[in-house]
Amino acid sequence: MSDQAEIPQKGPYAVPVEAGKTYYWCSCGRSASQPFCDGAHKGTAFKPAKFVAEKSENVYFCGCKQSGHPVMCDGSHREIR
Repeated sequence: MSDQAEIPQKGPYAVPVEAGKTYYWCSCGRSASQPFCDGAHKGTAFKPAKFVAEKSENVYFCGCKQSGHPVMCDGSHREIR
C-alpha cells in the first residue's frame, strides 16, 4: 500500500455531529465509511484522527485528506488537479 492518502472526495463532507460525541476521521482515504475510519488503514502508517464535538452542529470534515489542519477542511482541495 502507498504511503500517500487516497482522495475519496475533492471537497468537504458536511456532517451533523453531537456535542460530547467522539468521531474518528479517516486519514488514509481508504475507508468505505468516509469521512470516518473503518479500519482500512491497517497495514499502513496511517492512523485515524480523534475529533470530539464541542457542540451539536454541522462540521466540514476534510474529504481530500490534504488539509493542513487534519480533520477539518481548509480548502486544500482547491489545489488538487
